[in-house]
Amino acid sequence: MAVLRIDASIQGPASASSELADLAEAEWTTVRPETDFVRRHLGASPLPADAWATVVHANFTPEDQRTDEQRTAVALARQLAAELRDADAAILALPFYNYGVSQHVKTWVDLVLAGTDPSEKLLGGKPVIVLTTRGGSYAPGSPREGWDHNTAYLRTIVQDLWGGDLTMIEREFTLAGVNPVLDQFIETGELMKKAAHEAALHAGRTLAAR
Repeated sequence: MAVLRIDASIQGPASASSELADLAEAEWTTVRPETDFVRRHLGASPLPADAWATVVHANFTPEDQRTDEQRTAVALARQLAAELRDADAAILALPFYNYGVSQHVKTWVDLVLAGTDPSEKLLGGKPVIVLTTRGGSYAPGSPREGWDHNTAYLRTIVQDLWGGDLTMIEREFTLAGVNPVLDQFIETGELMKKAAHEAALHAGRTLAAR
């Protein structure tokens, strides 16, 4: 079995989303120790931001007339699409930045879409764990309700467009105890952390056992 793991945090070892993915992966490996993990870290090794535009233009250019830059970009886009297509499952650690998906994740998604037929269900029916984290809270009734333009986007791409069997795990208030403005939410943040960790462990364990 092959599992595609994508990380996108810029926080390195302090990443809350990668921490959740580590928990899910550990449980998955316990159930299926033979699992082969294919890894890509979009935060540590970003994809070239200009590659998507290059692929788009290349797709309207006859193959024998493409530049070397276009051929390289097309090959990258097809590789990224193939990583999803060839995986039996996926663990995607995709944090919330600046009220939406990070530029790293958006570049990845755009390249995948440019590298395949848009109607292809790259993850059709496959189990996918998406782990997303937010520094504050954007829940109903909060001052910034409606400012989360990340979670619905990820659902649309992973579930609706790519056809993945989605398990979404969310954690808020990751900056409680870090940003003094959020100190009043430290206890709430700890409870949310505990719940998210338990959900990640459960997802890794149960989905691997399918």
